[in-house]
Amino acid sequence: MKILAHRGYWNKQIEKNSPVALRTALEKGYGFESDVRDYAGKMVISHNIANASSQDAEELFQWLDEFHDQYCFAINIKADGLKDILQSYLEKYHISNYFLFDMSVPQMIEFREEGLKFYTRQSEVEEPVLYKDAEGVWIDGFWSTEWITEELLGRHLDNGKKICLVSPDLHGNMEYRKFWEKIRSYKLDFNAISLCTDYPDEAKEFFDEK
Repeated sequence: MKILAHRGYWNKQIEKNSPVALRTALEKGYGFESDVRDYAGKMVISHNIANASSQDAEELFQWLDEFHDQYCFAINIKADGLKDILQSYLEKYHISNYFLFDMSVPQMIEFREEGLKFYTRQSEVEEPVLYKDAEGVWIDGFWSTEWITEELLGRHLDNGKKICLVSPDLHGNMEYRKFWEKIRSYKLDFNAISLCTDYPDEAKEFFDEK
């Protein structure tokens, strides 16, 4: 099981997506999920509307290169029109350990046509779009995780898809360990599965026990 630190490695909510949190995730040995959007002609890191203090996203690609592309960058696409600058950074810094997700369908089509790696979404209210062309599936249980079964995950893996599971803690469900226990009991290839969580250290210890 690969662990992705949700908006970096942080201790206080205010630290999410901060340069320190994102850099620390890499130093701790974790990939991370973070949000990109445009601001004043640049691509920046920001979950909500960006402003002049938002971090220039190019710095993240520099760090990923510094760490020899060891750690996955799950790139949450918050705005359309980022394809060209994304491609330029991926090529400039030789980054292949990444995936794009949460983009609009028209943007997903554009990414597909350019050969960029993207994950399609699946949830209680969403069926996967462009599944055949997707690198993987971002699986997100908003209200329940009962539908996330061994059969479902196994089918995606059999189809050659990678999987990233949204840990329930991202939705404020503090009984997330029950979900972890269920997932850990599955007889699956965990090398192709990631977990995005606010508690990367706890998750790493938990799944390393398997």
